[in-house]
Amino acid sequence: MPITIHNPQPNAPAPRRPRAVDIDMDVPSDSESDSENGGAAIKGDIPMLDGESMHVDEEDEDEEQTDIRDEILTPGTVITSNAQWMRGHGTYVPPNTTSITSSLAGTLTRTNKLLSVRPLRARYNPEIGDLVVGRIVEVQAKRWRVDVAAAQLAILQISAINLPGGILRKRTETDELQIRSFFSEGDLLVAEVQQLHQDGAASLHTRSLKYGKLRNGVFVAVGGTGGGGGVVRSKRQLWTMETSNAGSKIDVLLGVNGYIWISKHIESDVAAEAAGINRMEESVSSQIYSSQNNHIDVPTMREIARCRSVILALVENGVKIDEDTVTRGYHEAVEFGRESADDDIYLGGERGKRLAAALSGR
Repeated sequence: MPITIHNPQPNAPAPRRPRAVDIDMDVPSDSESDSENGGAAIKGDIPMLDGESMHVDEEDEDEEQTDIRDEILTPGTVITSNAQWMRGHGTYVPPNTTSITSSLAGTLTRTNKLLSVRPLRARYNPEIGDLVVGRIVEVQAKRWRVDVAAAQLAILQISAINLPGGILRKRTETDELQIRSFFSEGDLLVAEVQQLHQDGAASLHTRSLKYGKLRNGVFVAVGGTGGGGGVVRSKRQLWTMETSNAGSKIDVLLGVNGYIWISKHIESDVAAEAAGINRMEESVSSQIYSSQNNHIDVPTMREIARCRSVILALVENGVKIDEDTVTRGYHEAVEFGRESADDDIYLGGERGKRLAAALSGR
């Protein structure tokens, strides 16, 4: 069969690709509209901008996001009806709607495309290493149940405490029979969170000379562990503070769970320290489970009450509680007391607002 060879034909011209100037730059793509409108129009109960909405400048977007994060949402407030957002804790979607609605009273928190509401007041969420103040509510066979302001009662095992005299040995049935001689119902203690269980309960321990039963002071419970004023985690939760008006030193213990203990400072035994570390541990451990308070003079009692008033005033006005604010607030309260002849330690109402304004520099 004969084969015919044809001359090569020229290639067809390639289709002309549009240049950058030919593309309409005024029409944003879907991805651009999603990123540009991401959370810019969150305004409490005002729906957010959808993909076809007008462009929002970055400066306006940042200002609006700051406004909504500072705004307090109430239950039932519609946050957004845009389907690109996901609902998180503190939100729900009503039936037959697509609007994300707040179920708590708190502030809005945005994490990428996730919207959640942080409550103003919430239960304490334990974390390993937290210093907490608790109250014994139940005594069981080998452990105590402790109220630490969490959703569940914490657990303190008998193997997680120091025995009197600093003895290091395995706990026996005799120790279990004498379990109420260590802690009984109603006793206050300071401990550290050692372990977290799967159900959310926390295990505590008091294997330190800094921990144990609390005496010689007053108990204060503050709220606002969410967005309001309350105890914050800091480098030092326990410190000794000098007082005025002929008062002795006082110890301030800020539990991360919102429980606070203010007590008279007890000096350590110099003779026991000179005898050695082992003797010091024995002398301290022999008194660590005593329920007998030491003598407290009247000026020291008054300064303890003044420090308590400072903490309550700071919480009432939404100021965070830490070593710096408590110390500065105490010195301001001493100056306020000198304004009256009877050295008034009351810091409620307008006096509390003056104290908070002085600390914030307003």
